[in-house]
Amino acid sequence: MQKRWIPILVFCLTLFLVAVAHLGGRAMATPTLSFAEEKEVYLTFDDGPSTVVTNSILDTLKREQVKATFFIVGERVEGREEVLRRIVREGHTAGIHSFSHRYDEIYASDEAFLADVKKCAELVTRVTGTMSAVYRFPGGGKHPSKEKLLEEMGYTVVGWNAVCGDEEIPHASRSVLVETTFRTAKGLPRVVLLLHDSAPHRETAAALPEIIARFRDMGYVFRAF
Repeated sequence: MQKRWIPILVFCLTLFLVAVAHLGGRAMATPTLSFAEEKEVYLTFDDGPSTVVTNSILDTLKREQVKATFFIVGERVEGREEVLRRIVREGHTAGIHSFSHRYDEIYASDEAFLADVKKCAELVTRVTGTMSAVYRFPGGGKHPSKEKLLEEMGYTVVGWNAVCGDEEIPHASRSVLVETTFRTAKGLPRVVLLLHDSAPHRETAAALPEIIARFRDMGYVFRAF
């Protein structure tokens, strides 16, 4: 009788060991964060290029190995073509922000709006050899009919959900820009941060290293459009 139980005991022991191994493997597995669950931050710069400020920002981005999106004003490219080429050459996105940045002209009609988009886009292509696929409305705001026109042309319209305050707060210091960034971005898993790289915004360039460091410490990954 005892011999008849031996195969059954061996079989049960085998099942037990397999189950323990399986459960142990599951317990040791480290769950990974899916792409959709990652905390993301998009650094976006409007109203450039400028010579000193944009180049300073590009130096920081290169040192920190971060990619960003620059929304270009066409009239400000003349004499700064190399800065625009550097943006694209170093792997950043050159988006369309307008040619003139004069709201009364741009928004006068759909025809005027599209002409402005086309003029800026053609300039970016001529200087960089690349075509832009992203657009940001000058002055922000909602423009549903014009957004539809842009989408029909293949553009993605990019807004923002956090600001550094470099336009909203007159003469803001570097520390104020950093604190405003994290106050307006608080609790957001996907941050699209509005900054500016036109000539008056030297404090923005100065604040950028700390902005990057703090987002990184908070577990955000940096992306460009």
